[in-house]
Amino acid sequence: MLQADVVVLGGGPGGYVAALRAAHLGARVALIEEKAVGGVCLNVGCIPTKALLRSAGVYRAFRRAETFGLRLEGRLTPDWPAIQGRKEAIVRQLVGGVETLLRKAGVQVLRGRGRFIAPHRLEVSTATGVEPVEAGKGVIIATGSRPIQLPLPGMELPGVLDSTGALMLEELPPRLLIIGGGVIGVEFADLFSAFGVQVTVVEMLDRLLPLMDADLGPALAWTLGQRGVQVYVGSRVTRLDAAESGLRATVVTPTGETIIEADRVLVAVGRRPNVEELGLERAGVRCDRPGIPVDSRMQTNVPGIYAVGDVTGGPQLAHVAMRGGEVAAENILGHTAHLHLKTVPWCVYTDPEVASVGLSEAQAREQGYQVRVGRFPLNANGRALTWGETDGFVKVVSEARFGELLGLHLIAPHAGELIHEGGLALALEATIEELIATLHGHPTLGEAVREAALAVRGEALHLPR
Repeated sequence: MLQADVVVLGGGPGGYVAALRAAHLGARVALIEEKAVGGVCLNVGCIPTKALLRSAGVYRAFRRAETFGLRLEGRLTPDWPAIQGRKEAIVRQLVGGVETLLRKAGVQVLRGRGRFIAPHRLEVSTATGVEPVEAGKGVIIATGSRPIQLPLPGMELPGVLDSTGALMLEELPPRLLIIGGGVIGVEFADLFSAFGVQVTVVEMLDRLLPLMDADLGPALAWTLGQRGVQVYVGSRVTRLDAAESGLRATVVTPTGETIIEADRVLVAVGRRPNVEELGLERAGVRCDRPGIPVDSRMQTNVPGIYAVGDVTGGPQLAHVAMRGGEVAAENILGHTAHLHLKTVPWCVYTDPEVASVGLSEAQAREQGYQVRVGRFPLNANGRALTWGETDGFVKVVSEARFGELLGLHLIAPHAGELIHEGGLALALEATIEELIATLHGHPTLGEAVREAALAVRGEALHLPR
C-alpha cells in the first residue's frame, strides 16, 4: 500500500496547486489523476479558449487596420487548423510545465481513477490494476465539474456540442446556435463571430451574463449585436430537430415561438460537480445537490477530508479552486488558513472584456446598504480613444454613509487586469475617497476607475457637469 501524508484526488487547478503547496510544506504527497494534469481549465477550458480568443482578437484588429492609418496589402484569412494548432501547442507547453513542477516538488502522480474505501484510504484503478493509497494526515477532493446536458428532445443529435466539443471543431461552422448566455456562451459567441460564423445566442433569463451586475450584460449584448450576433434573452429552446442543412431549434421568445436553423448547436448552460463514483458514502462525506459542502477552511463534515474547486458547488473559477487548494493543504498540515470570497474577481474574456468584484448594485441594495453609484464611459478616456476601443464603462458601487467601496464592475479592454484594483480596495475596506486620492497614471484605462469614483459624488472631471 502506498503511504502519503496528503492524498489529492484530482489534478485540475485546485488539485495540482494543493499538491504543490503541501509538498512545499514538507509533506509526502500523492496526486491521483485519471486524465491529464491541469484538468478542464488547462486542457479544455480556460487556457484553450483564451488562446483561440487571442487569435480572434488579432484577426479583428488586423481587419480594422485602416482605421489606424495602416494599409494591409493582400487578403487576410483565418487558417482555422493553424489557429487550433497554436492552441494545442500552448496547452502542451503548460501541461508539461505543471508535470515538471509536480515532479520537482516530489509529488507522486498516480494515473488512474480514485475512490474512497475508508475515510483516509482510497483505491486507484490504473492500467495495471488496483492500488490502495493511505493518507496519514488528510485527503483533498478536487474532482472538478462537467458540462450540464439539457433534458430536451434532440440533444442527442449529431452536431450538438458541449464546450469541449466546440474547442475541438476541425472546421468553422457557417451557423452556430449557442444555448446559454453566461460566461462560456458569450466567450464562444465572440470567438466564432470574429471568424465570420453566423452566431445566435439564446439566454433563458432577461439579460446576458445574468449573474453579474445588471448593466454589464446589456452593454455586451449591444456590442455583440453590432458585430452581427443575434441575441435572444428571456427565451428558451424547447427542442432540436434534424434538418436538411443541419439542425432546427424551436425557441420560445417573449414575442412568440420562432425557428432558428444552425449547422452546430453549443450547449453552454453551466457545469455540474463531479461527485459520482467517488465512494463518498464510504468516507462518510456529506454531499448536497450543488456539491460537497465545505467551510472557509475547505473542510468537509469529516475531519481530515477537504474539498476544493468546482466539486464544492461554489464559484466555478480556476482562481477560486487554486486558492482553495492552498488553504486546504495548509490546514491539513497544521496551519490556519481561510478562503474569503469577498474579493473573488469574475472575468469574461470577450472583446471588450467584462469583469466584476464585490457586490453588484442590486446585491448591495438587497443587503440593506444605502447605495451610491458612479459611472464613467470609456469614450471619455484618452487611452481608450488611442486604442480605438471605446465600447464600455466603469461602474463603482459604494455605500453612502462612509463611502466604502462595495463593488467594481467594468466592460473594457483588459478589464480582467484592471479589476484587481477593486479587489485590493475591498480587502482593505477602502473608501471612494481613498480611490480618488490614489494617483493613476495618464494616459491609462485605470484612470476611468478613479473618474468613476469621482462620479459617485458627481465630480467626474472628464464628464460634462
